[in-house]
Amino acid sequence: MTKSLWAIGLMTGTVLDGHIDVAAIRTDGETIGEFGSYDLVAYDPAVTPLIEAAVNDALDWQFEGDEPASFAIAEQRLTEAQTEAVAAFCEANGLPRAEIAAVGFHGQTVLHRPPEAGVPGRTRQLGDGALMARMLGITVVHDFRSADVAAGGQGAPLSPIYHRAMLERIGAGPETAILNLGGVANLTSFDGERLIAFDTGPANAPINDWIKAHGAGEMDRDGRLAFAGTVDEGRLARLLGHPWLGRPYPKSLDRFSFKMAMADGLSLEDGAATLTAFTAGAVGRALDILPARPERLIVCGGGRHNPAIMAAIETRAGVTVVDADAVGLRGMRSRPSASPIWRCAGSPICRSVFR
Repeated sequence: MTKSLWAIGLMTGTVLDGHIDVAAIRTDGETIGEFGSYDLVAYDPAVTPLIEAAVNDALDWQFEGDEPASFAIAEQRLTEAQTEAVAAFCEANGLPRAEIAAVGFHGQTVLHRPPEAGVPGRTRQLGDGALMARMLGITVVHDFRSADVAAGGQGAPLSPIYHRAMLERIGAGPETAILNLGGVANLTSFDGERLIAFDTGPANAPINDWIKAHGAGEMDRDGRLAFAGTVDEGRLARLLGHPWLGRPYPKSLDRFSFKMAMADGLSLEDGAATLTAFTAGAVGRALDILPARPERLIVCGGGRHNPAIMAAIETRAGVTVVDADAVGLRGMRSRPSASPIWRCAGSPICRSVFR
């Protein structure tokens, strides 16, 4: 039997909310031995604009020619920030660095092009694993997506093996799947033999972009704008006819594969309602292509805090939705209410990282 060791996981999503998920887990790589502490750490305010600049430059770059200079600048600063977050996390929780087998450093996705019709995919994450390893004195595993994409894979989502362990831990059968709502939404289904995971469509990204573009904040907090708006059902039906949604898995998306422009011409509230309904409808289409349609979705990621999204998924996807916290699987993207050494009853990093 493989020995269970302590590892620390890091994740920052494409939703660009200015925070880093940090979590500890003792594992043999396939099963969960013990949950450790976790935290949600804010970037220094100067870091997020650097990442945003790199993401914007990546949209123009599209893997053609030399990389934008903004990549190197953002990469160093985000690596230093996440390294500092790990060091502070270890100190605050009394976790000796010598007891940590590895730090999982996903980095920050700035551009992702899935394989298409025989054309190899490309992906780019910012993060200097060697620099982090030198600063921490701990083995760092990083740039998870690139090798998978180079081998012909999708490079996303990153979390299905972990989600399988969570489903097994709570004794869930094939009637239950896990849905992660980050910038992009992804689904993990396990029937006891076959593990299936793929992106379902957008989640928070186009909604947040829509809200920001209208100067109405960073997100649709508590779903207030979506609840106040009316869904453009004709437009929604056309959007849900997008051919990508009916493609077989495996499949993945870039953060900008589906943009806020889907709501162009609508009011702030109606746009929020329509984009929210599209996220939910896309989940429904994803459930339809599974070998057996789940009856229940355990939802993790920041999107679970938006009651408009949760209600829309239940209604439009025809499935029971359950917040991961409610079944003991910590959904992350919320600061723990207990002391820094609070031990999770469930998932410390249920949020997919993917994104």
